[in-house]
Amino acid sequence: MHEHDQDGAEDPTGGSECQEALDTLYHFLDGELTATKRQDIQRHLDKCSSCLEAFDFEAELKVLIARRCKDTVPDSLRSRIAAAITAASDPTVGNVQPGKGTTRSDSEAV
Repeated sequence: MHEHDQDGAEDPTGGSECQEALDTLYHFLDGELTATKRQDIQRHLDKCSSCLEAFDFEAELKVLIARRCKDTVPDSLRSRIAAAITAASDPTVGNVQPGKGTTRSDSEAV
C-alpha cells in the first residue's frame, strides 16, 4: 500500500493513512463510520490508487456475495431456533434440571 505525502505523491513505503483506510474497509463499505471519518477515508481513496483498488475489489466481492449467497431457512427451523432461544433465556420455560440439561416429557419424546 502507499501513502501520500503533502503534495499528493505516493509514499512507496505505505503508511498509517493507508493502514487506517484498510483497517476501516468493511466499516466504510457498510456505512458504519461517522461522516467526518468517512470523508477522511474518501479523501485518501481519491489520492491513493492502491487503496482504491483494494476498496473496489472488496466492494465488488460484497455485492457478489450478497447477490449469490441467499440461502433460505425453512420456517420450521426458524421456529425451533426461536423456541430454543426463548427456553434458554427463560428458566421457567421447559423442564430444566440443574446440571442435567433439558428433559422431554414422554409426549415430546422422538
